[in-house]
Amino acid sequence: MTHPTTARIGARELVALLGSWHAEGSRRTAAELAAALRVLIIEGSLAIGTLLPAEREFARALPASRTLVSAALDRLRADGFVHSRQGSGSWASLPGDTPRLGLGEPGPGVIDFARAAPEPVPWLMRAFEAARLRFPRFLETSGYTAFGVPETRARIAEWFTARGLPTEPGQVLVATGALTALSRIFEVYTAPGARCLIEQPSYANALLAVERARLRPLAVPMTASGWDLPAVETALRTANPAIGYVVPDFQNPTGHRMSEPDRERFGRILRRAKIPFVVDETVVELDYTGAEAPRPLAALAPGQVITIGSASKSHWGGLRIGWVRAEREVIERLARTDLGAPIFEQLLLAELLDGDLGERRELLRERRDELVRLLRANCPQWSFRVPGGGLSLWCELPEPVSTRLVVEAERDGVWLVPGGRFGAHGGLERWIRVPFAQRAEQLRECVRVIAAASARLHGADGVVEAPDLPVV
Repeated sequence: MTHPTTARIGARELVALLGSWHAEGSRRTAAELAAALRVLIIEGSLAIGTLLPAEREFARALPASRTLVSAALDRLRADGFVHSRQGSGSWASLPGDTPRLGLGEPGPGVIDFARAAPEPVPWLMRAFEAARLRFPRFLETSGYTAFGVPETRARIAEWFTARGLPTEPGQVLVATGALTALSRIFEVYTAPGARCLIEQPSYANALLAVERARLRPLAVPMTASGWDLPAVETALRTANPAIGYVVPDFQNPTGHRMSEPDRERFGRILRRAKIPFVVDETVVELDYTGAEAPRPLAALAPGQVITIGSASKSHWGGLRIGWVRAEREVIERLARTDLGAPIFEQLLLAELLDGDLGERRELLRERRDELVRLLRANCPQWSFRVPGGGLSLWCELPEPVSTRLVVEAERDGVWLVPGGRFGAHGGLERWIRVPFAQRAEQLRECVRVIAAASARLHGADGVVEAPDLPVV
């Protein structure tokens, strides 16, 4: 049994999480309230162990009868979503067989589409052997490298310089992944309660990093064509955030890439704002257009931009190595907060960066096109734009059923993430991210399961009764 934590949610706050449930009609049932609360618990909006408000207080805030609230909670207790103890109240819980919605690890036989990450590059073992031969000389040292192995820092600096951003090794810090680097930046440059300007939608794990740092997300919505720069400028001027985070290259999850003119304008905005801004380039190399890449944002606002990157998406997720590129004083501040990344992985990274990603890009472009064909054939009511790079499609659904669709798909052996996980304040139930990093046979199975789950949901809602659609 999950025991209550110190977290507590008030009645009005819980009603706000329920959104339009209480406004959709006056004759709501206990079953419908239980179903709405169950979704909040499954998707993580109502954290496990959170103490719930008293029934009388909750009923008054809805508003609804106490009998209805009591009956709804009884249903949730019977299903294992709520536990109660005399003198301790009731709290949110999860039964053992509840779908995890992309959290933790998938069970046996489950196809993982929660993570947008392909298999390792073909030359991984060749790079491993080369790194192994260079490793013994480090056995005479303490093994700690706060800034990173010098040759790895130099190789990353060369990579930035070749992209039009002159960089010295002293401007590079090697970290255990881009997400770790982001958390370290938040730790150094912010305090709990500070605002962080962030895109809406945004990378789900970056949102978790914002939450763990106890920052307040200042979400600026993306538009159908990309970034709303006037809205960014207004938010920076009026809300005074302490820091910002942006993914300008094949934004996760929308797939947008910031144009050169927009980068120039964004650079001017940042120079006026004079706050640190984290630019995530994790998928910058996964460009399938063949066009000349725009300049890195750090070249347009060098004093404000802290660039983070990683080999997880471009080379392999099992290589937990990332980097930070910034001014020297920033690198020195960040190095004081950690003992450094593993030496062998740093040597391996230096070898991998010398490889050619051309075949990798072609393979992923083919998988993208295959997923596009499958979804257009099997889910014709879905809409999406085909991104020029990255690893996923951001799909708009005809109805706000993202979380329910993910639950149905997981029961059939496919692990996805609901749209709400990419929102700073939840929502986005009309959206779902579908990665195309997986192999063709897995893409076909994913779409088959999605189409069948979607048909079941529509049939249950009385919208449309459709048979399982063939995958072509």
